[in-house]
Amino acid sequence: MARGGSQNWTSGESEGRPDEQTTEDTGDKMVKETQYYDILGVKPSASPEEIKKAYRKLALKYHPDKNPDEGEKFKLISQAYEVLSDPKKRDIYDQGGEQAIKEGGSGSPSFSSPMDIFDMFFGGGGRMARERRGKNVVHQLSVTLEDLYNGVTKKLALQKNVICEKCEGIGGKKGSVEKCPVCKGRGMQIHIQQIGPGMVQQIQTVCIECKGQGERINPKDRCESCNGAKVIREKKIIEVHVEKGMKDGQKILFHGEGDQEPELEPGDVIIVLDQKDHSVFQRRGHDLIMKMKIQLSEALCGFKKTIKTLDDRVLVITSKSGEVIKHGDLKCVRNEGMPIYKSPLEKGILIIQFLVIFPEKHWLPQDKLSQLEALLPPRQKVRITEDMDQVELKEFNPNEQNWRQHREAYEEDDDGPRAGVQCQTA
Repeated sequence: MARGGSQNWTSGESEGRPDEQTTEDTGDKMVKETQYYDILGVKPSASPEEIKKAYRKLALKYHPDKNPDEGEKFKLISQAYEVLSDPKKRDIYDQGGEQAIKEGGSGSPSFSSPMDIFDMFFGGGGRMARERRGKNVVHQLSVTLEDLYNGVTKKLALQKNVICEKCEGIGGKKGSVEKCPVCKGRGMQIHIQQIGPGMVQQIQTVCIECKGQGERINPKDRCESCNGAKVIREKKIIEVHVEKGMKDGQKILFHGEGDQEPELEPGDVIIVLDQKDHSVFQRRGHDLIMKMKIQLSEALCGFKKTIKTLDDRVLVITSKSGEVIKHGDLKCVRNEGMPIYKSPLEKGILIIQFLVIFPEKHWLPQDKLSQLEALLPPRQKVRITEDMDQVELKEFNPNEQNWRQHREAYEEDDDGPRAGVQCQTA
């Protein structure tokens, strides 16, 4: 699991220490340590969907294809997701930390490399497929909720490696390519180093002569176009068709449009949709959710309201005569949700949550209150006796309350609260 470099992702307060037996209070969940949560940038109380979304964004950002120098970060992200995406492993980690995971507390199989996790998440073919094919190229495409509702075509400019046409991917003149004499075509060199009496260490490094290619070309015979690299960098514009009803995180595959390498089938270009937040609507599956504010008079006496849809239509909604809308009530409009992917003529529902706005203080003169009361349902009568204590209602300030509690906490010592700070009992 994550070692060494993983501590760069956490603050001093949240680094896991196997010899400590205390747990961290995260506000709503007690865990042994938070290192894996910190790596993904989520809270220990995060839902599986939040963990999945956090991994997707970080994995795309630090994928070796986009950031070759961030391999260690990509490894840490994948290791954290492997544990936190598995309910059993996550429970073991929460209780015992990384040490419990190392000791084999989970029955789930481990991935052999971070790329296996990435491929399973994004639909790749695994390590064996990578050996026969070039690398896949992953790009994130930002879309709006309107784009997903109406469908849209976006042009995306990509930089990709293509086989050099001048040398046909040879890297130089025909017959100029020879097997590297230093590494014998393996691309790697093995060095034996003695580290003690009767003890040797075997070190494998990339061949300096051929830079891991296993072959070399005389500099004077190298292709002038690609300088012996066999591929050149080329810009290509692809059109991404976002269909109605597609979802955040959905993948659009362009087969064989990835980087080209000699003697390998080109990899794929994978476009991952990243939906921006909308100011009015939230999406839940095929449904849309929105909040609507109404005045107290509208809640009691009825209303007419308009809603602008994601395709620029205007809906008029009307409450029924005599119907009372309570604060937080939910109503829905059929067939006004998101189009269903591959069945765009069908739609989900539009869910509206009503928020009733009450009048400000002293909005009605005192002499008018009796008239209003006569129109409203009668208030509940309370029988008051002499043995009851009558108290006065005051405005409550949560900030002041929190400040008082923190002050009392600082005044406590090892022997309990100081004089003047008493616990109230019934």
